[in-house]
Formats: sequence, C-alpha cells, structure tokens
Amino acid sequence: MLFLGMANAYVMRTNMSVAIVAMVNHTALEAEVEELDDECPDTDYGNHTDIPQDGEFAWSTSLQGYILSSFFYGYVITQIPFGILSKRFGALRFLGWGMFINSAFAFLVPVAARQGGFGWLIVVRFIQGLGEGPIVPCTHALLAKWIPPNERSRMGAFVYAGAQFGTIVSMPLSGLLAEYGFDGGWPSIFYVFGIIGVVWSLAFIWLIYEDPSSHPTIDEKEKKYIISSLWGTASITNPPIPFKAIIKSLPFYAILLAHMGQNYGYETLMTELPTYMKQVLRFSIKENGILSALPYLAMWLFSMFISVIADWMISSNRFSLTATRKIINSIGQYGPAICLVVASFTGCDRILTVAVLTIGMGLNGGIYSGFKINHLDITPRFAGILMAFTNCTANLAGLLAPIAAGNLIEGK
Repeated sequence: MLFLGMANAYVMRTNMSVAIVAMVNHTALEAEVEELDDECPDTDYGNHTDIPQDGEFAWSTSLQGYILSSFFYGYVITQIPFGILSKRFGALRFLGWGMFINSAFAFLVPVAARQGGFGWLIVVRFIQGLGEGPIVPCTHALLAKWIPPNERSRMGAFVYAGAQFGTIVSMPLSGLLAEYGFDGGWPSIFYVFGIIGVVWSLAFIWLIYEDPSSHPTIDEKEKKYIISSLWGTASITNPPIPFKAIIKSLPFYAILLAHMGQNYGYETLMTELPTYMKQVLRFSIKENGILSALPYLAMWLFSMFISVIADWMISSNRFSLTATRKIINSIGQYGPAICLVVASFTGCDRILTVAVLTIGMGLNGGIYSGFKINHLDITPRFAGILMAFTNCTANLAGLLAPIAAGNLIEGK
C-alpha cells in the first residue's frame, strides 16, 4: 500500500507537467515558439500524421514555471509539522487524509484554470501540495516501525520506487487522456487520477495499521521478530525529539546536501521534460507521454536491482553499512550528473538524447539505497522527522527548478 501511495503521490505531482503541454496555446506565443521551432527543425523520424492541437491558455514559459512550482510551495510547508506530529500521534492518518485532500482537489484543477485563470489554478495546486506534504515523512516513519534493518535497502527502495511507477503510469496515460479524453482532453487527466487517489486514500485509512503491535491479525512470531530486530530489548517509547543533537549531526548535513542536489536535478527533469520533448525534440503528445516516462522506467528497474546488491553488500560483511551507502549513492548521483552534461551536447539527435537521459535517470535509482534510506540507519526512532527536515529543504531547492528553467528559456 505504501508503494501504491507513493505512486499515487507522484501521479498527482507529475500529471500537470504533461497536461500543461496540452493546456497552453503555443500558436498564441508566436515569437517564443518560432525560436524554439528553429532549434530543432522537423525531422523525418517516423510518420507524423498528428494534427497540431493548441490549448486554451496563452501562458508564457515563465508563467508556466510558476504554475508548475506552485505545488511544491504547499508541499514544503507541511513537511516538518507532519514529521513531528507523526512521531507523536502516529503517521497513518496524516498520510491517508493528506493524500485524500490532494486527490480531491485534483477535481478542481480544470474549474480553477477555466473559471479563475492561472491565479486560482496556482491556489488549487498549492493546496494539493499541502495535502501531499505528509507522504514522505510519514512513509519513513511507518517504514521505521515495520522494516527490519537487514531488509531496509530492498523494502525501502521498493516503496520509494513507487514514485517512478507513478510517473511511468502518469506520463503516457496523461498523454493519451490529453488527446482522447473527455471534456476537452486535458481535464480528464485530473478527474481520472483524482478518482484513483480518493479510492486509495480511503482504502489505506481503513485497511492499514500503524505498527506491528496494533495489527490484530499479524502472526505472533512475525511481530516479535520485527519488534526485536528494530528495538532489541529496549522498550518502544516516545522520547523527546533531540533537536539539538540533530542540528549538530554531520551525517545529517551530509544527507541534507545529497538530498538537495538530487532533488533540484530531479524536479527540473520531472517538470520540464515533457515541454522539452515537445518544443525542442518535437515529439507528438502521444510520443511525449511515452518517452517522458521511459527514464523513470529505467530508474524504477535499476533501483530494484541495486537494492538487492546493497543488501548483499551489507549482509555479506564484505562492506560496512557506511561504505555501502556511499558507493551506491555515488552511482545514483554522479552517474546522472555526467549524463546530463553529455545530453547538453547531443543537439537535435532525438534517439541519442532520449537514450542518454534514460541512462542518467536509471542510474539515479541508486539514491533509494543511498541517502534516501540512510535516515533509518542513523536513527530509526526519529527517521520520519529527519526525512521531514531533509525533504523540506530539498524541495525548497526543487521548487526553484521550474521557475529557473522557465526564466532561462524565456524567449529562447
């Protein structure tokens, strides 16, 4: 359920990236579009019989950047509060109801855009971000209560790979809905995924339990194994949050910096890749959705593969836990950085560009067995709070990504 919850969260986060391509009237932005079209002239790749379709809104690239980033403004606000609250009151309800709010407000996106303009659209996306804020810290808190240490790489990577699975589903399906969906195409993206999100949220609240101790039907042996592997003979208590120790912790700052750097690059690609695919590489809306999802498919598959390697490295005692996290995390961050630099030199070669971006995003899957799960290694008891701090700060960097990209390409 956590895997599907993470998938649902990223569906809500990424569907606007594809929808905005269909929402914007590019013909109305003649000067900008003309310059973009000259960058990569039409090629003979495939048989393009699609009739160009322009959307309803004449939004500049910089304004599109603000619309895309508005979700993240709300998202960062609720990170730390719900990280703290989940430690005190439990993570389950905050996660479930937060995603319910996120999903329910998806139904208002088309109405806000058409009736209220970009201002009200930004407000709705902001509220969606508020609802999604609890997802990561609360997920981390639940993992800390359910996953034994020797299974953290595999299970943590599996759960967080739901983000890539959601993106894989969202982008091609959003592309198809934008072209063939009801109510003008793009609005159906938010209606369909909104329904799915509401159903998941209610099922999660109804079916899932906070920890092994509160589960009424769990096998007694399994419950004892999980609790003893996590806490040993120590009692499961709620000590005060050691804010002073967190602030003085160098490993915490190492995770924070890794998280910030990764998130900025990831959010840049996630929000801008569909627009780049259409405006520069000139893929159709159907091709756009499918090919934009390809890098995330690679990331999902690689994260599963590398997590098994990481757990083997630890359990075999050939590598220390610290060395394992550093090696796997380096693959997950240096690899994509190199590929992004290479992609800047591929020009208008569409196949090579997509291949390089796919390899880069694939390697990025190493982070789920690197810094992303490292909070649980440092302090399982406060993993949700640590994740709230690092994820909040990382998303402050990430929300600048679409704004910076929009301003950098304005009129180019």
